Amino acid sequence: MATPDAEKGGLHASNSLAEAPLDIRRATGAARKETSEFDSDTQSITPESTGLPPAMDEKDQREPAHSHYPAPDQDEAIIVQRSKRRGLFGQLTLLAEVENPKTYARNKKWFITFIVAVAGATAPMGSSIFFPALSQVSEDLNTTATVTNLSIALYMLSMSIFPLWWSSFSERLGRRTIYLTSFTLFVIFNALCAVSKSIAMLIFMRMLSGGASASVQAVGAGTIADLWDSQDRGRAMGIFYLGPLCGPLVAPIVGGALAERWRWRSTMWFLAAYGGVTVIFILFALPETLASRKASVPVPDVEDEQSEPIGRQLSRVSSRQVVQFTTKWLRMLKIVFLDPLKIVLYLRYPPVLLTVYYASITFGSLYVLNVSVEHTFGQDPYNYSTIIVGLLYIPNSLGYVVASIFGGRWMDKIMQREARKANRYDEHGNLIYRPEDRMRENAWLGALMYPSALIWYGWTAENGIFWLVPMIANFFFGMGSMIIFSMATTMLTEFMPKKSSTGVALNNFVRNIFSCVGSLVTAPIITAIGNGWIFTILGL
Repeated sequence: MATPDAEKGGLHASNSLAEAPLDIRRATGAARKETSEFDSDTQSITPESTGLPPAMDEKDQREPAHSHYPAPDQDEAIIVQRSKRRGLFGQLTLLAEVENPKTYARNKKWFITFIVAVAGATAPMGSSIFFPALSQVSEDLNTTATVTNLSIALYMLSMSIFPLWWSSFSERLGRRTIYLTSFTLFVIFNALCAVSKSIAMLIFMRMLSGGASASVQAVGAGTIADLWDSQDRGRAMGIFYLGPLCGPLVAPIVGGALAERWRWRSTMWFLAAYGGVTVIFILFALPETLASRKASVPVPDVEDEQSEPIGRQLSRVSSRQVVQFTTKWLRMLKIVFLDPLKIVLYLRYPPVLLTVYYASITFGSLYVLNVSVEHTFGQDPYNYSTIIVGLLYIPNSLGYVVASIFGGRWMDKIMQREARKANRYDEHGNLIYRPEDRMRENAWLGALMYPSALIWYGWTAENGIFWLVPMIANFFFGMGSMIIFSMATTMLTEFMPKKSSTGVALNNFVRNIFSCVGSLVTAPIITAIGNGWIFTILGL
């Protein structure tokens, strides 16, 4: 314990140092700096510096995939103040933002999941609603069927490219900002589609609207990963996919009815209205869910700056400003142009490559099937009207819904079963889940159901069999493809838990390229070799 005399002496010494000449103060400051460096060095003792072996090998430390946030049962929901809520117009949200989205009550989690699913229906709805009206577009704008199909093919192509940027920006700007920005653009572009006077304008605006609507394909799965832990994520992902899959269920029916009553332009006005309602939902009911990042700000050495001449300080400040300005613009260019393209490098990992390839082949086959339904049942021997052709897309989408509702729960049960069988528990007694547990039965079931249904549909449609027979095949194709889609998306969020939207964006990038090519070449190939052989090739 310090005595009063010692304290007095210490005070006197500090006062004397303050009055000392400049060179003495510099020497004293250097000595203090060396002492602080010595203290920091002595405190940062590692097993490597002492020669001792580490307590545990790094690869033996298994961390659950959902460790990005603390477990919800360990923390209570901490509400963020309205003035500090993140995202574009974040203060307007009626559902409060919390520090850890996994601590939301389950009913609020399902409500947010529902909003994202509604938004997720927009992109596939934008492509499917156009299928029954393709012949009207060709007639009104004086063009061929192949050129008209470009309005769908380039729509799908933009859906593959734009998510690269939406995903990259969402990791920096947040999910909410991306949702609001992209859907506002979607409304504008579809309104311009509705007033298009030429096929070139229509195709260009369709391409932009597809890119705007594609934000949910990447960011939506990231939102689900923000909210749900691994053991519940399969079911949540299945419900989320009900939106993108109910879109193709409803859109051809709505598109066929609208086109038959008010021609094809009414379908574009419908999409603009749907996008406007979605913007309102997001604006008032969707809080930010991305984990907050606290940046460290370097503190300048004030004592050293005060000891320098004023001219040198001004010169250094000027140089620092130039460097900071240049660095800022270089960083911005890197973020805008290079960072989004980096996700393609994840394809060098075999698990990611196989998952993406499997889902892409299936997704490309889906759009070949969609074009085939319009091409086959609108001509001999069926000759169905536009609205009836729209109704023929229902069996496929019903298969999606059935597999989405029951497939997600099944995947979660498979994970729990495999974890218990392997006796994988952490120190708190919770099961440790592994992404590969989801595969097994799902991969085999999807691999069996999806190609069989394609071959079944191809040859029955080729031979003009009663319409119900190929439609039953479409139902089973919907079930098989939905199992594959849901499994692939969930697996990618597990492979990259802290970059879930990046993994899904990569999947969308590759699979939408397949769907773009499929939409473009299907009609000529069917004319050349028929439905039977094209779907046999896809099935095999």
